[in-house]
Amino acid sequence: MYSFVFLAAVSLIICLVLTPLCRNIFLRAGLTDSPDQARKIHASPVPRVGGIPIAIAYVGSFVLLLLSPFHAGSILEQYLPQVWNLCPAVAVIFATGLIDDLIGLKSWQKLLGQIAAGLAAYWGGIQVFGFGGFLTQSWWSLPLTVVWLVVCSNAFNLIDGIDGLAAGLGLFATLTTLVAALLQGNYALAVATAPLVGALIGFLRYNFNPASIFLGDSGSLLVGFLLGCYGVVWSQKSATLLSMTAPLMALAVPILDVCLSIARRFLRLQPIFAADRGHIHHRLLDRGLSTRKVALLLYAVGGLAAIFSVVQSQVHDRLSAVVFALFFACVWLLVGRLGYVEFRVAGKVLFGGAVRRLVVAHIHLRNLEGALAGASTPYECWTAIREASRSLGFRQVCLHLLGETYHEQFRPGASSECWTVRVPLTEQDYVSFEREAGGVAETSGIASFMQLLGHRLRPRVPELRPSGTIEPQLATLIDHVEAAAQEEALSDSSDSCAPSVV
Repeated sequence: MYSFVFLAAVSLIICLVLTPLCRNIFLRAGLTDSPDQARKIHASPVPRVGGIPIAIAYVGSFVLLLLSPFHAGSILEQYLPQVWNLCPAVAVIFATGLIDDLIGLKSWQKLLGQIAAGLAAYWGGIQVFGFGGFLTQSWWSLPLTVVWLVVCSNAFNLIDGIDGLAAGLGLFATLTTLVAALLQGNYALAVATAPLVGALIGFLRYNFNPASIFLGDSGSLLVGFLLGCYGVVWSQKSATLLSMTAPLMALAVPILDVCLSIARRFLRLQPIFAADRGHIHHRLLDRGLSTRKVALLLYAVGGLAAIFSVVQSQVHDRLSAVVFALFFACVWLLVGRLGYVEFRVAGKVLFGGAVRRLVVAHIHLRNLEGALAGASTPYECWTAIREASRSLGFRQVCLHLLGETYHEQFRPGASSECWTVRVPLTEQDYVSFEREAGGVAETSGIASFMQLLGHRLRPRVPELRPSGTIEPQLATLIDHVEAAAQEEALSDSSDSCAPSVV
């Protein structure tokens, strides 16, 4: 235990000393992050190289531990080959973030650096072999590991939007991992996490609101990557089937934010890596909370997630599933309280019947396309268009083609909220429709209907021949009589099948 305290204390002291020195050096060099009054709301330019003192404090504490007489030095020597194997991966992720802080990188360049670090970590022994109790094939381990580490790295990079938020949430997640490691007797993991606890505490002294130095990509990517590696090691020693879910809970707030960001941008048809003001902390700021209150509120959420994480990793499998279900319910309530319009609209479309109506509409469109392809007269075209119009919910439809005019009104009476559209076929010929206002999905299906008429019927007009001696109005009347006769026949059939009552 003294060794863990020693690691955390030494890392804390080194970070407390180095952080203001780095801040002042980069301030004088003019390498700062300037406010833009949009996403960057700090009052004055602030250096964003917090990863430098954190990295030095983390490595320096291990060096001093090896030189000390504490027992953990022998533990570190025992696992030193694994540490050396992981060093290239950590160096790659730190260098990627530092280069972005100093000269800037494009999104795809940063992603390549993160993938390279993930591959190096996999070859260094950090490997995910399953999730939620399901073991994966060996060839799945590589992409799962890389995706997990890239997600963790980006999660802390994206959540680093206000003073002290990413560092504070990283501290909660690291403390959670340290407690779980001690409860499991996984002292190698405890030795690895203890110095990061001290470094983040020392850094928060200067990073909490009002911050005089930011984590930057060098710090946020490094912290997220290390916590991702810790999570894999934690899951390998977990006693529950839902092993990987415990680290997922510990990193709940950053990972939830990155998942929400990807989903929001996908629904809005925006680039996935584009910056916006839709992150969790931005939503809370827009509700009138101060920067400090937002940070403290999300600290509380992170602390609650940490409790769930530790409990879930210690209970039996059946109770573990119950804990995860309760955690998922809390996350669901949190997302609902944030008031994202994108998810409300998507939910209404998916579960409100709009998707089913859209599928049915496209089925009718495919039937219409086939009927128009085989039609040789305006009357045959009218029959196909009339049936599709009735199925799609139009109030009335009119076709004027080769001097023949057809019209039918499906719903009698006038409507105060309706719209009319006319699709020209030639200079004289057209199809016109009237419809009551509908939802997004219906409008999308109707737009495809109009486009199909223009693309399929318009080129076929020169190939059509007149419908014959039957007048269009008479043909329509015959159709009505035949439809009424069919309905009457069906009614008589159902009456004859009904049981008699004596």
